[in-house]
Amino acid sequence: MMADQPTFSVLGPLDVRLNGQSLRLGGAKPRMLLATLLLHANRVVSTSFLVEVLWPDRRPRSAVENLRTYVSSLRAGFAEAGARTAIRAQQSGYMIELRPEDLDLLTFEQLVEDGRRSRADGRTQDAVDRLCRALSLWHGAPLADLPGSTLWDSRLSPLAEARLTVAEELLAMRVSLGQYTSAITELRGLLVDHPFREGLWQQLMLALHWSGRQAEALRAYTTIRDRLVEELGIEPGVELRRTHAAVLVAGEPPLPQDPPVPQDPPTAGGQAVAEQNGAAEHPVASEPCPPYQLPPDVPDFTGRQDDVAALVAALSPERTAGPPAITVVVGPPGVGKSALAVHCAHEVRAGYPDGQLYLDLSGTSLSPAGPAHLLAEALHALGVAEAALPDGVHERSALYRSLLSGRSMLVVLDDAASTAQVRPLLPGSGCSVLVTSRRRITELPGTRQVELDVLDPEQAEELLGKIVGAERLEREREAASGIARSCGYLPLAIRIAGARLVARPGWSLRLLERRLDDEARRLSELRVGDLEVRASVDRSYLLLPEEAARAFRMLGLLGPQSLPAWVVDAALDRHRADDVVDDLVDANLLQLVGSDPIGQPRYRLHDLIRCGAREKAYADPEGLALGRVVGAWLAVAEQATARLPTTVFGLMSPTATRWEPAEVTIGQVASDPLSWFDTEREALVGTVRLAADAGMADSAWGLAASLVPYFDLRGHYDAWRSTHEMALEAVRAKGDLRGEAALLRGLAQVYLYQDGYAESVEMFHRSYRLFHQLGDRRGEAIAICGLGAVDQIRGRRLRSLRRFQQALGMFLGMGDQVGEAYARQAIGKVCLESGDLEAAARWLDEALRLARELGDRHREGCVFNHFGRLNDLAADFDRAMRFQDQALDIFESLGDCHCAAYAMQSLGNRRAVRGERVHASAQLERSRTIFQRLGDRSGEASATRMLGELHRAAGRADLARDYLHQAFTLQRELSAGGGAARD
Repeated sequence: MMADQPTFSVLGPLDVRLNGQSLRLGGAKPRMLLATLLLHANRVVSTSFLVEVLWPDRRPRSAVENLRTYVSSLRAGFAEAGARTAIRAQQSGYMIELRPEDLDLLTFEQLVEDGRRSRADGRTQDAVDRLCRALSLWHGAPLADLPGSTLWDSRLSPLAEARLTVAEELLAMRVSLGQYTSAITELRGLLVDHPFREGLWQQLMLALHWSGRQAEALRAYTTIRDRLVEELGIEPGVELRRTHAAVLVAGEPPLPQDPPVPQDPPTAGGQAVAEQNGAAEHPVASEPCPPYQLPPDVPDFTGRQDDVAALVAALSPERTAGPPAITVVVGPPGVGKSALAVHCAHEVRAGYPDGQLYLDLSGTSLSPAGPAHLLAEALHALGVAEAALPDGVHERSALYRSLLSGRSMLVVLDDAASTAQVRPLLPGSGCSVLVTSRRRITELPGTRQVELDVLDPEQAEELLGKIVGAERLEREREAASGIARSCGYLPLAIRIAGARLVARPGWSLRLLERRLDDEARRLSELRVGDLEVRASVDRSYLLLPEEAARAFRMLGLLGPQSLPAWVVDAALDRHRADDVVDDLVDANLLQLVGSDPIGQPRYRLHDLIRCGAREKAYADPEGLALGRVVGAWLAVAEQATARLPTTVFGLMSPTATRWEPAEVTIGQVASDPLSWFDTEREALVGTVRLAADAGMADSAWGLAASLVPYFDLRGHYDAWRSTHEMALEAVRAKGDLRGEAALLRGLAQVYLYQDGYAESVEMFHRSYRLFHQLGDRRGEAIAICGLGAVDQIRGRRLRSLRRFQQALGMFLGMGDQVGEAYARQAIGKVCLESGDLEAAARWLDEALRLARELGDRHREGCVFNHFGRLNDLAADFDRAMRFQDQALDIFESLGDCHCAAYAMQSLGNRRAVRGERVHASAQLERSRTIFQRLGDRSGEASATRMLGELHRAAGRADLARDYLHQAFTLQRELSAGGGAARD
């Protein structure tokens, strides 16, 4: 199969992607090596240069050898992901060969070149499009996630200047095309970071001048001149002074004429309404100035470029000829809905010469404003005297529509509670309406919805910098990132954090970051003056129905990961609680984030909203609900485990409470249990922690034990260990001996996989003694098998054989075929390692028969692997390869990377013997990488030794020496830990 070509990004954090998925390629030094090659793509980078980048202060003796190792690890990472390797070794160093489309830096340079060529040919719009695409490739400072190197400066400094120059060229073209509004917005943004760049000030003055804002253009010149004189002691340059003179001489360009003040009486419809209400002697409308009620624009408005563009387009006056254009901005508390609406209203206000109405609907208060009151406020703004106001909502709404008829007005309805509150405030035609709401308002025909989410990390930090000052933020960039992260990138929280820092100039950003680290007190920290995140969340919470409030509190306890809807069923003790989930989603307290591989919709709480929900759960605890939620996770996990394509030693908690979700949920999980586990892994680990912290020891260990087959299959050893350690602490506190025995058995297995043989033996022994004390024969047999496995790995074959035979007898006595299959396979492997091929074949044949009867494909793969070794020893090499190929196919189809690595190792070794060195090297390298990731040093040592022997046979002496030295070091460490003991 041909490998795919990865794509690389350096214009921001280093990112390598294959088929849209990000690849993880080692630690900091391999990534710095890759970054250096990418900065000099298609050019040879000398070995000495690379060494200086990786070790700028103190170069180790083995620097060149280490460099080769990092290159090899990068190649292996690409190979494992199925990516085409682009790194080439040259006589004096290394080079990465890439096409322009494979690296964003090369793409940027190509687009800039093409754009300038288009501009020279007079194709200005095409040039604009290309330069826009070029700038869109940037996602922050190049390689911002790496430590950096002074040797990169010669490449990065010109690159930063090139980016700014391109931005200037693009904005100059936009001004020449008459795209003044967008150009002004972007120019002001650039000037925040480059306040002394006179070319930007010149373009800003021109854009302001030709959009009819001469006073602002002149004020811009005054601003930059004062800044240059006061801070640098110089006058503006010639070009800037010429632009200033041109604006002065040209005078103010002609502006659209203001509409004439109405002289005619009100419309017939309005007069009729007034007469019906006994107010005909009063004028319905006086002759007011048009209402311009927009609140001030947010001076430090940040980001949201796509949302601003969408809203500005939706609010374009050209769209108002027919029915009113209605746009609703929705989002969770504190996300900046009102700020966005006001900002965009200011952007388009010139297109609404008849004025702008602004009404605060107070939708999140306990008493939202009524339509009658709001219509009175609007009519007063339109010149209707108090005495002329109709009494009823319908009459007021009719008069309101009559007065707006034929006018070009923008109506902003902020913080709407519902459609019923908004509908009477809609004009008949000719106007645009912009609504903000925490609830989705979708019942109005033709409504455009703009879903507002939190800022991205870069924009959140930019906003924080605008509040506290760019220099202060730059001094503590890492702490600023931590503050933004703790704020969940929520604009309200960022603004509060910034305001607290401004009020406390003696505080470091690191101090506030530490105070925000603790989730339990985070909301208490995020308050200043009349701004408070907790209060913002509370306003939505207090409007929830009772069941939705209960579910919300429970969701706050379940961690930051996304969750399926059946969790709410368990919390409320009823199936099909979709109505409650919908209430939370409509209130924008719960986010729908997509569907998982088995078709379940996924939901999550924003981090700060979750903090608020958790506070309420602690203040109003409901132990039964928590027990049901944990019990539901346990019930589904056990159902999924029972359907995994492998049968291993399962241990269940007999006393833990289970809560069965609806049959449709169980059916979805049963259809693809492995995908379900992959999706829910973080939630399951969090639920074990939650149960352990709540003192539900039986549920904690039952859930931890139920996850063992999945963790074993996928090689998630860190999660396996952490869940068992958390649950073990809980069961010991409760004196639950059965739970302790089961968890010790599970922990012993993890230590065995990761070469902690002494710890593994101790835990298997303690597990055995506890099971024996409880009279649990099956538990005893399982622990004995574990001890046999340790003896087998350490080369104590006779002792290992006796243990497996003892366990086999116990399994036979209990009629446990799963245990019997394991024990027969294990005995066959011991015979194989002892050289008794005939006995090994008999035991393995029986194990294979049982595995097939049980439908245990995984056990079948293990037996095939042993048969491969057996035929190898019998010199039937072709048959050995067939068995090992079958084993690898099974393990890879089941997603068991650990067993697959051992099968690859066997195949690689066999291919090396047959002289197939390229395939052998690839398989051995891949298996070695997997062993390294899983912490299996024994497997890593074996694969490394085989690679060394392979390279020695191929005449690559230096490379062979490196691998063999690494293998020797690993083996020596294992021996020191008791891993190489022999009878």
